[in-house]
Amino acid sequence: MVTVAPPHPWAYALRLPRDPRAVRVARMTVRAALDGHGRQDAVDVVELLTSELVTNAYLHTEGPASLRLTGLSGGRLRVGVWDSDPYVPAPFGGAGDDSVPLAPLDSGSGRGLRLVQEYADSWGGWALGDGALGRGAGKLLWFEVGGRATLPLLLK
Repeated sequence: MVTVAPPHPWAYALRLPRDPRAVRVARMTVRAALDGHGRQDAVDVVELLTSELVTNAYLHTEGPASLRLTGLSGGRLRVGVWDSDPYVPAPFGGAGDDSVPLAPLDSGSGRGLRLVQEYADSWGGWALGDGALGRGAGKLLWFEVGGRATLPLLLK
């Protein structure tokens, strides 16, 4: 079966509850959408990077998150993840250095944003204005990958 890409951008949005299973749901949604649009070439990278952003939203906030996957012209894909914490970390535009240091080899975490930095073609983030009662409205982190998004082979 051959899927023909539409001539205009497409988008899918998903509201994710604060639940550890939300990360798996986000990965499955990204995989299904990309498979449906004939973008199997990008599934591995987009699924991995989406998983990292949604995991961070779960770990560092107390509320829900939202995922948006958009197919752009030229074979580009954009993923945005919103959460309720207004802090925008490096390399997404937060204060300080724009690079993420390597996590220690024995660390069980701390590699997600570095993966985005290494495998996405571009990325960014915005703290979103004031919410109700003077509280921040959270942030949006996003990344884009090009028409040929692939992970390199890992050497053992």
